[in-house]
Amino acid sequence: MTWGMCTFRDSDGRTRPGAYRINDGAVVELPVDYASTMAILDDWDTASAALRSFDAATADVIEGVVLLAPLMYPRKLICAGANYRDHVREMTGGEPAPGWQSWFFLAPPTTSVVGPGEDVLISGDPADKIDWEAELAVVMAHRVRDLAVDEVEQHVAGFVVFTDISARGLSARENPPHPAFAFDWISHKAQDTFSPMGPAVVPTWQVEDPDSLGIKLWVNDELKQDGNTRDMIIGWRQLIADVSRRITLEPGDVIATGTPAGVGAAAGTFLTAGDVVRVEIDGLGALTNPITVRT
Repeated sequence: MTWGMCTFRDSDGRTRPGAYRINDGAVVELPVDYASTMAILDDWDTASAALRSFDAATADVIEGVVLLAPLMYPRKLICAGANYRDHVREMTGGEPAPGWQSWFFLAPPTTSVVGPGEDVLISGDPADKIDWEAELAVVMAHRVRDLAVDEVEQHVAGFVVFTDISARGLSARENPPHPAFAFDWISHKAQDTFSPMGPAVVPTWQVEDPDSLGIKLWVNDELKQDGNTRDMIIGWRQLIADVSRRITLEPGDVIATGTPAGVGAAAGTFLTAGDVVRVEIDGLGALTNPITVRT
């Protein structure tokens, strides 16, 4: 029975951590006592020792829960761009150049992150060109810097499904004062609710092969993306090593690793109010979010 660390609101209105069973969607009690999933990650070496022997199949089921974002909230949300070969082809018409390097942007986790079933809020203006990107995200276990690639795995707590919502129409600024200000990454990638995450952070020891996970995304039950993590240009370990040379990583930090082909921009098709986006990654569960106009 595969499970992941989740955050939920119980029938008494309390927000607390639990275990989400990937197989049947039930939420059960964890064998450790912490106030939040972030608190578990802050004490990961101790907590994980108890969690490794946890049998979610026999744990008590908690009824009447509402799932929230599993991490409330990461200290940092770091997103890798242009990291699947087929996605580079669909966006540029060419192959990744030799010596392709990792590229990152930041999103504000306390306002951009939402959980399963929560609305992604958009303006409703078609010119915004709201797009979808299904991604595998990695969750850190320790405070680290300057990692070598072969050191990365021992500092990772788990993996989670992530949806990167993009306002393609707002990416470029008109008449920038300098070429460095030609792109508006806040409007493009970091708006409120633009970073759905969930349903749970699945610990590393339960993910058999993170280098070969199928990633699928549907819009209104129409399959749009059908990729696999083996097609990353830069593997997730290298991405994390690269990030760690630039900034200190901390427990609970989330690194999203890029998206495969099938985004809306390639076909000129974008999200509108009433659409529903669903992302599934092998062994990590499904994340569904409706698209709603901000009021």
